[in-house]
Amino acid sequence: MGGEIAYTEEERKEEVRNEGEVEEEKMVAAHRKYAAAGGGFPPAMKVVVVGYALTSKKIKSFLQPKFERLARNKGIRFVAIDQSRPLSDQGPFDIVLHKLSGKEWRRVLEDYRNAHPEVTVLDPPDAIQQVHNRQSMLQDVADLNLSDPYGKVGVPKQLVIKKDPSAIRGAVNKAGLRLPIVAKPLVAKSHELSLAYDEFSLQKLEPPLVLQEFINHGGVLFKVYIVGEFIKVVRRFSLPDVSKRELSKSAGVYRFPRVSCAAASADEADLDPCVAELPPRPLLERLARELRRRLGLRLFNLDIIREHGTQDNYYVIDINYFPGYGKMPEYEQIFTDFLLSLAQSK
Repeated sequence: MGGEIAYTEEERKEEVRNEGEVEEEKMVAAHRKYAAAGGGFPPAMKVVVVGYALTSKKIKSFLQPKFERLARNKGIRFVAIDQSRPLSDQGPFDIVLHKLSGKEWRRVLEDYRNAHPEVTVLDPPDAIQQVHNRQSMLQDVADLNLSDPYGKVGVPKQLVIKKDPSAIRGAVNKAGLRLPIVAKPLVAKSHELSLAYDEFSLQKLEPPLVLQEFINHGGVLFKVYIVGEFIKVVRRFSLPDVSKRELSKSAGVYRFPRVSCAAASADEADLDPCVAELPPRPLLERLARELRRRLGLRLFNLDIIREHGTQDNYYVIDINYFPGYGKMPEYEQIFTDFLLSLAQSK
């Protein structure tokens, strides 16, 4: 298992429960010491209740024992939402954290938001829908057309194909997309992508999909994690550059199940400094601030590439809602601070 410890759900809960009891005993002992010194008992810590509706896979990757322990020590309590019961009958919650799909769940959540405006819902279902569809996902980045002394941020030229693979070649030529072309599922439920090297192979692709012009970027992308106003950037290995010579000799469609993942971290790799240099912090802060406002989201990440051979040409190639924060360094501290800041702002 690559040196990692696998927990069953019951083992995970038992460990958190046992360590939680130890922490509570420490807290009681500290209160007694405080009282013995003549200070009386300190005011009770306000508990922030976070209701969560997540898939089992998301629970395992996000609600890790270390994270739950830290959250408990800071007064944050996670409570599973029972989807078989009316949401308004549960709680009360200070925050609702969710990542479920389906029209019925969106309706339930919208009704709950309207009935309980005092509860922070992360994030609004309609806002999430925009980044689930790759036709609309990057529209706000394109509209922003960000350019300042630190660099330019745009999106690759792209085209939506909803049906009829035989029409792809003509549509690509009409839109002026250059080869090679990246093909991604229209609905962003999968990280799978394909790279088409020649026009004749385009008809092998399976719509509905989005076609993006491939941009050489040194084989490295930057994952920009956004948690409220906090930003964390990590490097990941990506698809290698494609030279004109290689393009002229290559044909076919190559499929990639998942290009960027934590195992493909490039943070410790010996890279060309021009490729490895992170995007300027002020540029990322401005981009994140604008997209938080335009998208109406507080939990998302951006996949950003720098055009190879340039210092300041950046492209956003994907946006993911509530990404794998468990892979983000120091996520436990960052996320607990974020949840506390939400509760305090109410």
